[in-house]
Amino acid sequence: MANILVVDDEMGIRELLSEILSDEGHVVVTAENAQQARELRLSAAPDLVLLDIWMPDTDGVTLLKEWQRDGLLTMPVIMMSGHATIDTAVEATRIGALNFLEKPIALQKLLKAVQHGLTHNREPVRTPAYIRPPAAMNESPDAQSLAPYGALGIAGGIGNPEAPNGLNSGAAYFSSSDNAAGISFNLPLREARDAFERAYFEYHLIRENSSMTRVAERTGLERTHLYRKLKQLGVEPGKLARKN
Repeated sequence: MANILVVDDEMGIRELLSEILSDEGHVVVTAENAQQARELRLSAAPDLVLLDIWMPDTDGVTLLKEWQRDGLLTMPVIMMSGHATIDTAVEATRIGALNFLEKPIALQKLLKAVQHGLTHNREPVRTPAYIRPPAAMNESPDAQSLAPYGALGIAGGIGNPEAPNGLNSGAAYFSSSDNAAGISFNLPLREARDAFERAYFEYHLIRENSSMTRVAERTGLERTHLYRKLKQLGVEPGKLARKN
């Protein structure tokens, strides 16, 4: 995990990048112009900067030059633009930018560039003390954090390798009562299905410490489909991580 600064004058770009990187476990701060970026850089050095080239007050290349001149270019900087020429990208790289991403930015290219940038960090990547480190892939889920899911969680067989097809076929999951795992059978089918899917994804988000990459692998969904599904169900990975 790392502290990442996103600098872009487009609110939609800032929000999208912040959401994606936060879901990956990073701490993200955003700036809508060069002045805000200067202030944030002076207050704390980020581990990585995503910097837009075309901004209304000061363009990204000029800001990059300022940081280099003032000895503040101590972190990898990835430039972003939808209109930059090859000459602009070459100039940014010459000044000290590590990489260049062309908008619209493909998800996999973004994640790959960020990972590459963090491995080339000029300073050790700091893990924020208030963020819990992700569990290892083969680590068993925390029983306490999964307790609220009751029969739908470990006892219910989801994620239980001993249960056929990932579900317990015994009475722990289905019973003669009007509900199971906290989901009422008296609900309309759509509502009951949404309730099940919400609990299902929350279980996996807790299990994988809100890593969207691992949750996508666990659930067999493409990341873009997973993002849409969570938004549809009203599941917010960031809030779920802070809650647990």
